[in-house]
Amino acid sequence: MLTYANQLTILRMIFIPCFVLLLVYGHPRGALLVFVLAALTDMLDGYIARRLRQKTMLGSFLDPMADKLLLASALITLTIPSVPVKIHIPVWLTVTAFSRDFLIALSALIIHLQTNHTDFTPSFLGKCTTVSQILAVGIALLVNAFSFLMPLFWPLMYLALLLTVLSGLHYFYRSAKLIESYQHAGSRDDTQRSANTRG
Repeated sequence: MLTYANQLTILRMIFIPCFVLLLVYGHPRGALLVFVLAALTDMLDGYIARRLRQKTMLGSFLDPMADKLLLASALITLTIPSVPVKIHIPVWLTVTAFSRDFLIALSALIIHLQTNHTDFTPSFLGKCTTVSQILAVGIALLVNAFSFLMPLFWPLMYLALLLTVLSGLHYFYRSAKLIESYQHAGSRDDTQRSANTRG
């Protein structure tokens, strides 16, 4: 049975094609409204899950997936030159964001295969990166819908780029330290087993 929180998460996923189609057919204000509604469902499902104690395994999988799909869809759609909007998100930001996510996913897979480690909690810098990318999408939608706040557009694009690169580098540093700690632990276990064998 789906909880209320999970139903809101699924609703947010249903919003994604509506959002993309509104942009593609030249309705940036409608797309902005759908994006805001999706953000509200994101806040509500988390609140409801905590308030009603409805946290589930399905929700822990669906919620971040819905967020990532919405953000990815917005970045891609607002980057495509043929989409009829006044200003587009620069290609270099979208490419950097997707490259970072791909390399992080690949690194997580390698770490899991080598160490069996499964806890990949996002860092504070990673959370700041997600917020900056959401702000970049939000300002792009506002500029296209109402033609104001343009002075904030490029500063937010560059901020999102900077945080995306820094968080990617930080993640690789954490990954290297994690692999190193597992290797040291493995070396100590081998040494201990060897000593026990001799004893």
